[in-house]
Amino acid sequence: MERIILGIDPGTTIMGFGLIQVERDTMKLLQLNELQLSKYSNHYLKLSVIFNRTLELIDTYKPDELAIEAPFFGKNVQSMLKLGRAQGVAMAAGLSREIPITEYEPKKVKMAITGNGSASKEQVAKMLQQLLNIKELPKHFDATDGLAVAVCHFFNGGKSQKQQSYSGWDAFVKQNQDRIG
Repeated sequence: MERIILGIDPGTTIMGFGLIQVERDTMKLLQLNELQLSKYSNHYLKLSVIFNRTLELIDTYKPDELAIEAPFFGKNVQSMLKLGRAQGVAMAAGLSREIPITEYEPKKVKMAITGNGSASKEQVAKMLQQLLNIKELPKHFDATDGLAVAVCHFFNGGKSQKQQSYSGWDAFVKQNQDRIG
């Protein structure tokens, strides 16, 4: 059975994404790119661009699943808030098209790709280059980080262990009663 997985590394400066086509146990690279957001000064405009570009990717490639990197906990609360919003609008785009979404912790993604949860972005990119015969790596690692999430999802058989999966708004609401006030 053939399926397409969209992987997203959310960000408010650069959003990385990758799409793979999977047939049985074989992966094929469809798209590897990044969305440059630094040219937009308004945070809300950036969120709108993320939402619309994610919808455009969904409508163009018709992915069966969306895998997204969960924000990691940093020291800067403002950065975390912005990153969470970026992730949220990308998820909302997927949910609006009723695409199942799975979140993966950064360490889980690195572990799935390289066998080392503390691997560098460069190590992850080099491993993806080998796995998918990528001729030239992109300038920024955000694109390969997005692709890594899709490949991680494939390696996990499309099933998450501790990660959150949502099949639509109803499932999201049911699994997040504590967030609804």
